[in-house]
Amino acid sequence: MTYSNEAKSELLGVPPETIDAHGAVSNETAAAMAEGAVARAPVDLAISVIGVAGLGGSAAKPVGFVIFGLAQRDGPTRTERHVFDGDRG
Repeated sequence: MTYSNEAKSELLGVPPETIDAHGAVSNETAAAMAEGAVARAPVDLAISVIGVAGLGGSAAKPVGFVIFGLAQRDGPTRTERHVFDGDRG
């Protein structure tokens, strides 16, 4: 699990500049996380999940806001955004 920004950078290679420019919960960060997992593990496909699970939230990123990243070795990277009902509980 790479909950902190430091873990995202250290374990998955997400550039701190990506997090600074776009935020920890962004399409760019979700894509970089999935791409980092493919680059560092013996896998051909990786999925990342980031979001707001009940601590804070905003109009742009409300509680329940989630972004999925999907990276394929030698293939395209995609992200998808969803807002789910409910909170962390």
